[in-house]
Amino acid sequence: MAAAARVLHQQGVERTTIADIAHAAGVPVGNVYYYFKTKDALVQAALAEHSGHLAELTGELDKLPSPLERLKALVGLWVGQRDVAARYGCPTGTLAVELDKRAEGGMDLEAGRVIRLLLDWVERQFRELGLSDPDNLALTLVGAYQGMSLLANALRDPEIMTREGSRLIRWLDSLPDDGTGHRNS
Repeated sequence: MAAAARVLHQQGVERTTIADIAHAAGVPVGNVYYYFKTKDALVQAALAEHSGHLAELTGELDKLPSPLERLKALVGLWVGQRDVAARYGCPTGTLAVELDKRAEGGMDLEAGRVIRLLLDWVERQFRELGLSDPDNLALTLVGAYQGMSLLANALRDPEIMTREGSRLIRWLDSLPDDGTGHRNS
């Protein structure tokens, strides 16, 4: 599943073959066909991998003591992936866009569910900060990430991620604080 997610991210759904995934996983092609009968099954596996990775990532971030630290650490992780983003874009975002262009399958909705998991987690952090309108704040933050990933990829410039990540950290730090460690707006 990890190999499928990686290869689909790097090559896109249409250009990826089951043989490509078998090669990346270091297994015979027949093994891949045994578990995944179609390319769509591989795409579903890749989406499950993205979802699992996101759950693992947010689980680690949840160990940080405050929602603001969690959000800033998330931005730091995004910036840490700047070279990958500059080369291939956001793994889930690019897959969602590509799947949306396909006529069949409904997997575009599945990709949207993975993005929704991230939005929900980010929204929860803003809610814990005591901020009003946490859903729109989450859209702002995740939308900024998707935008900076897209621009870094289109321009093949990882420094876009660095600059925009710094801007997002300043934005997070500027959110209203009532002096008790809770931020109110």
